Amino acid sequence: MPGTNLTAQEAEHRSHAVTVDSYDIALDLRAAADSATFPSVTEISFDCADPDMPVFLDLRAPEVREIVVNGRALAADRVFRDSRIELSHLVAGRNEVRVVADCAYTNTGEGLHRFTDPVDGNIYLYSQFEVADARRVFACFDQPDLKAQFRFTVTAPADWTVVSNSAAVTVAEFADEGEEGAQGGAGVWSFGRTPRLSTYVVSLVAGPYHAVRAEHRRGDRTIPLGLYCRRSLAEHLDPDEIFAVTRQGFDWFEERFGHPYPFEKYDQIFVPGFNAGAMENAAAVTFHEKYVFRSRATEAAHRKRAATILHELSHMWFGDLVTMAWWSDLWLNESFATYSSFACQALGPDPRWADSWTTFANHQKAKAYRQDQLPSTHPVVAEIRDLDDVLVNFDGITYAKGASVLKQLVAYVGMDAFFEGIRAYFAAHAYGNTRLRDLLGALEKASGRDLGTWSKQWLETAGINVLRPEIETDADGIITAFRIRQEAQDLPPGVPGEATLRPHRIAVGSYTLDGANGELRRTHRVELDVAAAYTHVPDMVGRPRPDVVLLNDDDLSYAKVRFDDASLRALMRHLGSFADPLPRALCWAAAWDMTRDGELATRDYLSLVLSAIGSESDIGVVESLHRQVLHALKHFTDPAGRERLTADWADAALERLRAADPGSDHQLAWLRAFVAAARTDAHLDLLARVLDGATPVSGLAVDAEVRWAIVVRLAAAGRLDEDGIAAEQRRDPTPTGECHAATARAGRPDPEAKAAAWAAVVGRGDLPNQLQRAVIAGFAETLDPALLAPYTDRYFEAVLDVWETRSHEMAKQIVLGLYPAAADGRTALDTAESWLDRHRAAPPALRRLIVEQYDDAGRALRAQATDRARRG
Repeated sequence: MPGTNLTAQEAEHRSHAVTVDSYDIALDLRAAADSATFPSVTEISFDCADPDMPVFLDLRAPEVREIVVNGRALAADRVFRDSRIELSHLVAGRNEVRVVADCAYTNTGEGLHRFTDPVDGNIYLYSQFEVADARRVFACFDQPDLKAQFRFTVTAPADWTVVSNSAAVTVAEFADEGEEGAQGGAGVWSFGRTPRLSTYVVSLVAGPYHAVRAEHRRGDRTIPLGLYCRRSLAEHLDPDEIFAVTRQGFDWFEERFGHPYPFEKYDQIFVPGFNAGAMENAAAVTFHEKYVFRSRATEAAHRKRAATILHELSHMWFGDLVTMAWWSDLWLNESFATYSSFACQALGPDPRWADSWTTFANHQKAKAYRQDQLPSTHPVVAEIRDLDDVLVNFDGITYAKGASVLKQLVAYVGMDAFFEGIRAYFAAHAYGNTRLRDLLGALEKASGRDLGTWSKQWLETAGINVLRPEIETDADGIITAFRIRQEAQDLPPGVPGEATLRPHRIAVGSYTLDGANGELRRTHRVELDVAAAYTHVPDMVGRPRPDVVLLNDDDLSYAKVRFDDASLRALMRHLGSFADPLPRALCWAAAWDMTRDGELATRDYLSLVLSAIGSESDIGVVESLHRQVLHALKHFTDPAGRERLTADWADAALERLRAADPGSDHQLAWLRAFVAAARTDAHLDLLARVLDGATPVSGLAVDAEVRWAIVVRLAAAGRLDEDGIAAEQRRDPTPTGECHAATARAGRPDPEAKAAAWAAVVGRGDLPNQLQRAVIAGFAETLDPALLAPYTDRYFEAVLDVWETRSHEMAKQIVLGLYPAAADGRTALDTAESWLDRHRAAPPALRRLIVEQYDDAGRALRAQATDRARRG
């Protein structure tokens, strides 16, 4: 299909026709303050295998001024259409193409994003090219297997800093001679050639960024390190911790991967308005600036930032040095980077994050389990027909399930063999492109195992298994029979393949209450392979029945785990008594999954959390439980009892807030939980007093982020008007403050506020990405779902036009964020079902997003029914 999309078949044909040598790209950014566009000049050198084959360049630009192929000018108005330049006059062998265009800045976080800091008026630019947005900045063959060397020359204001994938060879300043829109002097940054890269990891960052520089030394090599952020954010940057994590990653990855860091320097840039957490641009990684903590952050937030830093650093090998040939093997990038980042934290020398697998089990795998039960579930190695497919495939399967499967593979082949295979993989494919078979071949040779069947079962089929223990005992409590039942849940309609039983390498843990201290301690562990529908465990026979039997102890495999009745009863009383955090996290995760599946009523889940969370030492698990309880209260609770259960949760959060150690992470987390649930007059009155300082909380700084959380809640409850919101924004005139204020305004409980938010997002559609996201969050924030009832029909009337007229990122925000999840469940479900039935020909990516939300809504109704039955 022509246009902005690109099919896998088109990409394959083009890769057979073209081998790209190099790009020389010149950009002029001097007029960034006033002009909507910037001049872009691209010179491409490539070989053509067959000049009779149709070949096209990718370019999304408002105007193309010049196209020259091998010295012959082409008429732009005839060969440039649908974001493609059809090339003619090609020859067999080497070809040279020059394209001169005016490309457009964006405010959507795609291509070359332009941001104006409201604090000081400074302008900041950064690129975001994944999946195929390099073509928004320069003409190119925008697909991952057409790697090339890149060299940038950038003209920009003299007081700016320009960062790219390679180091700047020269920086020359000159007096600006009045270029329209330009001010003051200018500089020219000339960068060296990169190694061979895919277009989507090419990077350009420009603006008056604050910079901190350091070095990393390993052996006889010194790698320059750089950190960058906006000037108005510089006081909050903590380079010591960020550099320390980075250095740990360098040492651990180089040792495990057996290949030196593949680039000449390493820059990390924290940028405004970023759509994701971070992006692995080669040697110039961009991060969401939320990772520069301007307010107090818990240890869990520091651990998450460290995991993100390590994830992106590992991409320098998995993704940048060796890149998937096509997006169907995106998991080769993301699954490995996710696994590697957590492994580095857990196995690295810094004991601060030694329990990172606990976070992985409780948070990352929860996302994977949810994604794997949606109608859009897919194999880890997904079928990617075109760019639209991949744009919605950065999901819990590609990241967390893939990483879980790799963790299982490590247990299956052994860690030494696993990393021996990885080292061989990098040695064989450095600066090239690979497919699944290339990785499997290296791992098979290193481990001596045939991984073909394993791959088909784990990587090439969709769905999830459930493991249940079946235990028989005699009158004395001695186990007489123990077997594990494996179930393969039916795949949703339309998902190719069939339910599959898989080989699982798991541990079975026996936990017994210690009478002396009341702790649940592991008294026995057996590790075994589970492959069939039933697997007998003779090692457990003849032993006293423990209080809790935990399947998949140590979290070696990827499967939903259930408990036998006796273990579940013990957990309902003693879940908080585990001596170690990982088995406790695994039981929390199983309880949450049971709640989502309607096997455990929300009110029982809430009771379980309240009975055990006081013993939870891992602040990341505590915060995860807070999020899950709030989600369950909003979506899984019988509406007739929702008000009372939410008030009970808020009362409990307040009690624990007051009991927490002053200044502790737990105190801060419980304050946030209380703010998010507060809805009674007494609760809201207390928040108002905390905000104005009349009721201080001992040891707790009511900093900017705490203040805004309270402001947003008070606004949603009708306790704060426009004057109050504006006053808080004057107190915090930063980009973050601007977004929080937008959320508060859109959250006010009156029809005018909701109508204004809807008009801004759906009607005008001119908000920058981060402000649009903030307004959407406020629109959905309501204590009265009836306020949003009129927008159910309006959503489904507008959603197709939104998808077809907005950029992908902006449309996706709207499709997901404005879906009528807070409306009457049955009515919204019926309306969605009708839309899906009437729009079978809608773009598949849009249908996928709608179907996922529809499925979540159906799950919520089933969970509500369970809670209603339990309520009696």
